[in-house]
Amino acid sequence: MALNIFYIKKWYKMIVGKSILHVDQPAGKLYSKTTIKGYYNDLREKVIKENIDIDKLPKTELPNGKKIDFSIAIFQYGLGAYDLYLETNKKNYYLRFMKSVTWAEKNQDSNGGWKTFEHEANNPYSSMAQGEGISLLLRAYQETKKNKYLNMAAKAINFMQKSIDENGCTEYNFDDIYLKEFPEKSTVLNGWIFSLFGIYDYLLLVDDYNIKTFFDNSLQTLIRKLPDFDNGYWSKYDLNKKIASPFYHNLHIELLKVLYELTGEKILEEYSKKFDYYKNKKINKIFAFIKKAIQKIIERE
Repeated sequence: MALNIFYIKKWYKMIVGKSILHVDQPAGKLYSKTTIKGYYNDLREKVIKENIDIDKLPKTELPNGKKIDFSIAIFQYGLGAYDLYLETNKKNYYLRFMKSVTWAEKNQDSNGGWKTFEHEANNPYSSMAQGEGISLLLRAYQETKKNKYLNMAAKAINFMQKSIDENGCTEYNFDDIYLKEFPEKSTVLNGWIFSLFGIYDYLLLVDDYNIKTFFDNSLQTLIRKLPDFDNGYWSKYDLNKKIASPFYHNLHIELLKVLYELTGEKILEEYSKKFDYYKNKKINKIFAFIKKAIQKIIERE
């Protein structure tokens, strides 16, 4: 089966560190456990490396060459710009942040969702997009005190709770709650955690018992499923046994570390350290890279 040149270029850029989608994302430098402040992982490089005009937003290229507005990329760009604004107090970063906020406002459906994968899926929504959109809007609310942003975040979090059976982005299985970055695919670890970050932000501002229960139940589900994201020498990208690339393995380490600091759930720290131990063993890294390359060739994604 011939490889698509698009994917070859995509993988090459990721390996050599030139992919804007895969910049280093350590734990955020400016976040707070008790108030809306900086974001939980460091997205500043998304803005610095994008290097676009102040009145533009990043475009995402599809395999067919078409460039689209992709909600997750735009929300991450805005969150990175906000951190840069907090760090430097430069107006150009604030304007970039608000440009992303304006896009979120104009493109939120009446049901509270953002269509994210309409180019490739019957269900176009994503819990990750919902979570990051909520985080973006709540920072806009924090800056402007305009209630419309808080109301939009409330709509977004209400939609996030909608079952995938109802074209939403959450899977309910008895007491288990899975937040689905891709509703039609296996549950993805990083997307799940980004989704939880958005709910955590909302709960910092709004005392809502139902949302708190939703957050706690999904967090406990993630904790119960953590062993299924561990293959004994590396982390898995999803629950379908797809191994993580080096980028996503590093991201898992950082996201689990931050989620532990937010929630105090010790097992999250234990897995963060365990995955970090895997990363520092050269044979593990080589084996994981080879396995991931084979998966990429077979799956072409």
